[in-house]
Amino acid sequence: MSPSSSVAAPTDTDVFCTGKYTAVTAKIELERCTTRPSLSNPPPKPLLLVSPSEAGEYPVFVFLHGYLFYNTFYSQLLKHIASHGFIAVAPQLYSAAGPDATAEIQSTAAVTNWLPDGLDDSLPPDVHPNLSRLALAGHSRGGKAAFALLLKKVPKSATTLKFSALIGVDPVDGMDKGKQTPPPVLSYVPRSFDLHMPVLVIGSGLGDVKKNPLFPACAPKGVNHEDFFSECRKPACHLVARDFGHVDMLDDDTKGIRGKASYCLCKNGKSREPMRRFVGGITVAFLRAYLEGNSSDLMAIRERHELAPLELQEVEFLL
Repeated sequence: MSPSSSVAAPTDTDVFCTGKYTAVTAKIELERCTTRPSLSNPPPKPLLLVSPSEAGEYPVFVFLHGYLFYNTFYSQLLKHIASHGFIAVAPQLYSAAGPDATAEIQSTAAVTNWLPDGLDDSLPPDVHPNLSRLALAGHSRGGKAAFALLLKKVPKSATTLKFSALIGVDPVDGMDKGKQTPPPVLSYVPRSFDLHMPVLVIGSGLGDVKKNPLFPACAPKGVNHEDFFSECRKPACHLVARDFGHVDMLDDDTKGIRGKASYCLCKNGKSREPMRRFVGGITVAFLRAYLEGNSSDLMAIRERHELAPLELQEVEFLL
């Protein structure tokens, strides 16, 4: 699969700004929908849905949260992406979890299999999903889970729908090389991922830096974005934000103990807003290229790094 052959010359791009659509959110619980109590087909996991409010049919991406985080911590990021004409489906995969990600990978498959019968009724009136244009994305351990699902690392995780693109937002496969959490995803064989789809890997320049001597780095070398990208086959993109950390794409105000911990455990940049706009914008550009066949924004960023709202440490494309 490749971007549309009718590629415009690199120019300014709007992907790092809020899009033209009004993004709205809805929380869907296991037994009832808070906005639609009569929902007849509840999802297998609680969901945060973020979509345009304007009538139309839109591509869909499933987004998996990071380890011990809440899906609501990504509301600002998902609203940015939805404002450009995409529907985000963000399951809350667990409230507590150990090192083994098997159950959340199986839950992701279950949520995906719910989409054909359940998603349309859960969206605003006259807003419809185009499930033939479907992507999977995940942050941190959620990125690992996304790769593991599509690499078929776990039994009982088959999906009835076909994903067309994969995004890893600072994915992490464990504590260190040789200390991968189950199921291990990385094999350390270059270009070994047999995914048959385009992949975007986003990295953080500070992810492998310890916040303090008492805690390990949040995205250690040996199991982080560099290692994931080294195993990707083309088409694949790898972009790294220099002065930002592993959780800098979260909301500005992440509440509760877990929200406060996101500021304490990982090395952070000066503010989250630039990283969030970068992750949102490059995701929009990638989805436009591989779900909608318009690669002008993605190629513009490839040729003109200054279009990004932060300094890029690395930009690599395998096309």
